Amino acid sequence: MVGGGQLARMTHEAGIPLGIKFKLLSDTPQDSAAQVVSEVVIGDYRDLDTLRAFARGCDVITFDHEHVPTEHLRALEADGIPVRPGPAALVHAQDKGVMRAKLDAIGAPCPRHRIVTDPADVARFAAGLAGGAAGPDAGQWPDDGAGGGLPVVLKTVRGGYDGKGVWLVRSSKEAAEPFRAGVPVLAEEKVPFVRELAANVVRSPHGQAVAYPVVESVQVNGVCDTVIAPAPGLSAELSARAQQLALRIADELDVVGHLAVELFEIRDAAGEPAILVNELAMRPHNSGHWTQDGAITSQFANHVRAVLDLPLGDPRPRATWTVMANVLGGDYPDMYAAYLHCMARDPQLKIHMYGKDVKPGRKVGHVNTYGDDLADVRERAAHAAGYLRGTITE
Repeated sequence: MVGGGQLARMTHEAGIPLGIKFKLLSDTPQDSAAQVVSEVVIGDYRDLDTLRAFARGCDVITFDHEHVPTEHLRALEADGIPVRPGPAALVHAQDKGVMRAKLDAIGAPCPRHRIVTDPADVARFAAGLAGGAAGPDAGQWPDDGAGGGLPVVLKTVRGGYDGKGVWLVRSSKEAAEPFRAGVPVLAEEKVPFVRELAANVVRSPHGQAVAYPVVESVQVNGVCDTVIAPAPGLSAELSARAQQLALRIADELDVVGHLAVELFEIRDAAGEPAILVNELAMRPHNSGHWTQDGAITSQFANHVRAVLDLPLGDPRPRATWTVMANVLGGDYPDMYAAYLHCMARDPQLKIHMYGKDVKPGRKVGHVNTYGDDLADVRERAAHAAGYLRGTITE
């Protein structure tokens, strides 16, 4: 597995019962997975020679993140190394412009969008959203200096995650920042969504696929805070539509492994519930962490099965409700004392810490709770995550 973060750590854990020999390419020995995997190579995944040397002797390569250069993955495939997901699929999670073009081609519902070249082009895109013509004055928003125009979401096409590389802008002045990096920028309409959902699916090389229940994902400051499985109040019809869409995307893109399709739930022109595709991730995903304790087969176990072309496991939930809450970096109390409190308060609580250095806002762990009463399950998860973070002391 390329990448030494918490996703690699938990994927390794899922492979242990199968006796899988797990080899890791990690940036540093302190990375989350490098602390627990026995065979670790320290190196830069951006260096092709390092990547090739790491891949020798591996039966299959998979990923903790989507940042390995696409051309490097093609070189590995040319060397005869199975790469799963392959570069032709993974590029859709690496490059938002490529992703949007492909989703348009297969008819997947998306926010209105366009690659833009400069702040004036962003203003023209905003004018188009408002129904205006791209005339000589279309490069100016109302209140251009202060930011009083129609909001537009700007994203760098590569490298963004957890709110990084994403801007909400209302003027040409605000729109200047994303272009300073010198990389292509994607403009999207700001969607007036009801809530955010995620449809997680897993697909194997021979085309077997499974779909997990659609979940609600609650974001705070651009970072996933809480995931509720299944999404409360989601109709069976819309849930099935979201699962079918995710399965179709996995098939059309020839994804092997786990695919997370992040969605906006919206109201259509008739006021009926509908969905739009926000982002794609081709690896185990934060919105699927609940499956460790809440599903018959976790996303990590099914990702391992998929990349090894083994039969996939049952994705059905074990409980009526499962809630995952991320533990973000804060002012930590003594962790042993925190464990004493949380475990005594809730014997059913499942704690998953990543062994990472604590930094404000950084994901350093998560907790899972489950049961038949959603309000109770949510309260237990929120309390445990807050106590482990140090923001709750009772």
